[in-house]
Amino acid sequence: MKKGYIISLIILMLGIFFFLFYKEGTMPFSKEDNSLKIFVIERGAPLQTIVNNLEKNDLIRNKIVFFLIVRQLGLERKIQAGDFRLSPSMNAYEIANTLTHGTLDLWVTLIEGTRREEMAQIISRELNIPEVEFIKESEEGFLFPDTYLFPKDASAGSVISIMTNNFDNKFTESMKNKAEKKGLTLEEAVTLASIVEKEARKESDKKIVAGILLKRLEEDWPLQVDATIQYGLGYQSAEKSWWKTTLSFDDLKIDSPYNSYKNKGLPPTPICNPGLASLNAVVEADSSTPYWYYISDKKGNMHYAKSDEEHQANIDKYLK
Repeated sequence: MKKGYIISLIILMLGIFFFLFYKEGTMPFSKEDNSLKIFVIERGAPLQTIVNNLEKNDLIRNKIVFFLIVRQLGLERKIQAGDFRLSPSMNAYEIANTLTHGTLDLWVTLIEGTRREEMAQIISRELNIPEVEFIKESEEGFLFPDTYLFPKDASAGSVISIMTNNFDNKFTESMKNKAEKKGLTLEEAVTLASIVEKEARKESDKKIVAGILLKRLEEDWPLQVDATIQYGLGYQSAEKSWWKTTLSFDDLKIDSPYNSYKNKGLPPTPICNPGLASLNAVVEADSSTPYWYYISDKKGNMHYAKSDEEHQANIDKYLK
């Protein structure tokens, strides 16, 4: 009887301790501090990281209790990426619920090699900005592909400004000087980089391909790049893509300034928005490369050739 009484007393004490522990953990970090802090949740951040950052920013009292609240309310999969206005005067329940809605900004990822129409589709979906506005105000090639935190109420102009400012920061004066030494203006360097972006997947191949294309330009050869024709052909309704998968012989004959089989030199504009690796490949390109030709096999591996005979042999071996 005495033993049972002791066990019951221990259970009661543990219950009281847990209640007080939980109650204290749900309270605001500081009731008197009504200041607002911008709290950022990175896209894909695990719950553990989010909770640790809340504690580091003095927004919650107890990580364990906050975990329990999130689980209790079933909010694990409802917490959004973005940034939030939070205050130390908010209790744990208020903070947990705020993280599921009301983000000030939204994370948007725009990948290398996409043309502005493709970017416009993503921007429209994420920020409700009309595609036509984004396309009308933007310039192909200078919309730097990256992961951005855009304001929810951003305009097409402000989004474009953020992206082009990012380009200006990434494409440094040193890179511009290197491009000029190769006889390339900024626009020409970006246009060449946009072609490299579509032609070479691997970073190790980009500089070699850039060297071959630069060599062709210097020797007044046509570039003969499929990607420029794909750009000129535009949207393919049957494939629901801006890039036609397989070009026909008729496609190679189209009358377009983007037909680099018929026209020498660079196309009039970039054909996509290149990433930093492709931009670097162009400014570091070596036009004294022994190669004149390249192909990409079905696995994305590049094969180079010094002569037309070697090039044809590569085609027969890897593409047929």
